[in-house]
Amino acid sequence: MSTTEQNTANCKTLDLKTLGLRKVNASLNTLTDSSEHFEIINPAGQHAIACGLQSPLDVQIKGHTGFYCAGMNQHANVTVHGHVGVGVAENMMSGSVHVKGNASQAAGATAHGGLLVVEGDASSRCGISMKGIDIVVGGSVGHMSAFMAQAGNLVICGDAGEALGDSIYEAQLFVQGKVDSLGTDCEAKTMLDEHLETLSILLKKAGIKADPKAFTRYGSARKLYNFHVDNAAYAANHHSGVTS
Repeated sequence: MSTTEQNTANCKTLDLKTLGLRKVNASLNTLTDSSEHFEIINPAGQHAIACGLQSPLDVQIKGHTGFYCAGMNQHANVTVHGHVGVGVAENMMSGSVHVKGNASQAAGATAHGGLLVVEGDASSRCGISMKGIDIVVGGSVGHMSAFMAQAGNLVICGDAGEALGDSIYEAQLFVQGKVDSLGTDCEAKTMLDEHLETLSILLKKAGIKADPKAFTRYGSARKLYNFHVDNAAYAANHHSGVTS
């Protein structure tokens, strides 16, 4: 049996250091059997590990990863036993990505669906331009998180940095801790029973114990994407270089 690719109790081990990134990702992308379980060892912070998966596989990554881990995921359940670099689960469509450590910038960026869980902290721009994904962060997030967030839910069990939800559309933000500042057009919202139910379900899915009633909900004030004729003259003057 090869030392770089082994089958143990229905779990195939892929040694990324020996096989190389291209071969590991190719192996994962050619499978359709939902009973397949994989363990990737020696990730050594490499970029784009387990990207573009399209089958309901279970993938366990044993160590830290670089940029865009599990990007464009569909159906697969990926767990990272370590920290991740920029853009984890970027453009994810479905499935789940669970990070046992911390995440760098732009976690879950532009993602359309699925569930991203970060047990530790996430850096700046977490959930930027999210389009339907659910993100649960066990710790805190950095500045400009949920910038231009269009749809989905971002749950922050710790604190949020500056300009949370700047230019937000219809995504929902739930924060248990303090918020340094809210971005343009983002405001605190009333927490109704339906929101408490949504939050309870997400916390349970993420395996995080927290009281939903301890969170504050934030969302769009709906002023940015409504045209106001009173602003037309300012916009015309600003475009031509005229200032008042």
